[in-house]
Order: sequence, then C-alpha cells, then structure tokens
Amino acid sequence: MGKVVLVTGVARQLGGRFVRRIQRDPEVDRVIAVDAVAPEHHLGGADFVRADIRQPTLARLLAEHSVDTVVHLDVTATPLGGGSRTSVKETNVIGTMQLLGACQKSPTVKRLVVKSSTNVYGSAPRDPAVFTETTPPKSLPSGGFAKDTVEVEGYVRGFARRRPDVAVCVLRFANILGPGADTPLAAYFSLPVLPTVLGYDPRLQFVHEDDVIDVLRIASHEPERGTLNSGTFNITGDGVLLLSQCARRLGRPTVPLLMPAISWVGSALRTVGMTDFSPEQLRLLTHGRVVATNQMRETLGYRPKFTTAETFADFARSRGPGLLPPEALAGAVDRIAALPALGGGHPPTQSAN
Repeated sequence: MGKVVLVTGVARQLGGRFVRRIQRDPEVDRVIAVDAVAPEHHLGGADFVRADIRQPTLARLLAEHSVDTVVHLDVTATPLGGGSRTSVKETNVIGTMQLLGACQKSPTVKRLVVKSSTNVYGSAPRDPAVFTETTPPKSLPSGGFAKDTVEVEGYVRGFARRRPDVAVCVLRFANILGPGADTPLAAYFSLPVLPTVLGYDPRLQFVHEDDVIDVLRIASHEPERGTLNSGTFNITGDGVLLLSQCARRLGRPTVPLLMPAISWVGSALRTVGMTDFSPEQLRLLTHGRVVATNQMRETLGYRPKFTTAETFADFARSRGPGLLPPEALAGAVDRIAALPALGGGHPPTQSAN
C-alpha cells in the first residue's frame, strides 16, 4: 500500500471502519480522511479534513500530502445527515468527476480504488441467470443510485485511459449486510412486515461488511504474487437466498401486493422516512440479481469469509426476532398437527426447523 492514503466518505460507518483498519497496516504512514460532514465515530490517528468532494479542493489536498493511494467510498445510495436525493446524486457523480480530475493532475497518485455496486447491471425480467463483469445489462438503469453507479464507472474508465500509469480497481459490491449495515435493503428487512411483489420470489446475494473491509484493503495494496487487483470485480458471498427464505429467517411476515399497490406503499414509506423504497429497489425485489465471482477468486485472489446465507444470518441476529420467529412458528405447527381433527390424535412430534 502507498505511504499516504486518502479515503472519501469517512462519515459513514463503512468508511470509518476502513480508515481505522488500514492504519494498522505497517506500510501506511498516514491516512487522510475526507468528508463534507464531521463523523460521529472515531477515526483513530487519521487526519480528518472536512471538505466537499463536489468542490475543486481535492487537488490541493493531494498535492499538499503527496497522496499516492485514493480510496473513493463516497458513492452511496442514501443521504447522510438529512440530505436529499439531489445532494446524493451530486456527490456520487459530480464529486467523482472532481476527484478524478484532481487525481489526473496529481503526479503522486499511483492507485485508485472505487466502491461501486452490482446495481450497474439493473434488474429486468429478461436478465441472464448470472451476470459476469463483462455482461451488458438488458435494460440500463433509468434513475436513482443504479444510474449514478453507471455514470461513475463511465468516468472512471475514461480516467483509466487518460492515466494508464495509475492502477485502477472498481469493486462492484452486492447488497452489503451485517450488524452495522446502513443500506436501503437493511432498512427494508428491518420493517415489521415485508411488502413483496405478488407472484415473484427473487434471488438475492449479500456480502458481509467484514468482507467489504478486507476486499478494500486488498485492492489498496500492491498485488500479491499471482494476483492482479486492477480492473473490475464482482464482490459477494457464495450462494443465493430467495426473498421468501430471507423473510422466514427473519421471522417477519410478508404481504404480497400487486405492482401498483406496492409502488404506493413504497412512496408512503419514503414519505414517513421508514425506508428508501426506491424504484430500483422495487425492481430488485421483483426480478432479483445474481453475479459471478470467478474474477474475485481467480484474479483478485480473495475468498469471502461469509457466504450469502451466513451474512444474512449475522444480520438477522443483530435485528432480533420478528413477529414470526422460526422457533415459535415451528411450535405452532406442532400444536396444530396434534389436534385430533388434523393429526388424528397422535402425540405431537418435533418438527424440523
């Protein structure tokens, strides 16, 4: 890793965790933590600089501190501190443009890591069963965070062509979950009752926040022998879960709704601030999305510690039991089966959970 690392988006929990972690690496002499809002969590010994990446101040920071590694984490789906969707989009797109412009002018920057998302593939009814890094989306995202990530990656590719001497790594993370996850999908799974689309049971993948930190560290280091951490990589845990399986493991009942009704429910939830039930999240909860991780394993050389199921289990434990916890549901099934009219009067048996 470079001696001086600049990290954006440190006011969020994920950015704060990454800043605290890389300071323990012996190769790192200094960490410059940047965000427009002062973080509520500790950043260890990092130097915090309050700066808006949408403003042309980053070039001065890169020059003053001779930054050689830039980790751009300020590409997010949710506003921070009561911001609006407009401010999020400006930070994602305009902020990335300003950052790339500053990196292009800097002679010291040698490595750039960008946090992206599998949202770039969209979610459509005719999607392939599995997306690879080179699979074009069947339907380009028309708005929201998904469109932001498509634009961000386009600017990053342009930067990579203009500065071939800089190692550029784009990490397309699947849905990030864990005890400290602060994402739209985590907010959705925290609802007491989960609205779903009638007739659909999408396949979902999750990546644990601990794996996210580890992958970011690998991307920020010089590559180990036999690996390459320049390029674009899908990052997620092994396996898939159906939305119905997720609901059962959380112990939360589902309410299947027709598409117009669930769109109305999503608007209502956004209005009261319970969750950002955006159109792109609605498409994900309708059609799902699954990506291949061959490049993550074979080229980047990383194997996640958590599978999709293990990631979701850790998240579920942090949220506590729902209205229909699996153990209570199993007991209710046993009692119903023991009724004479249904079970023939036989003594109850232990049901499989």
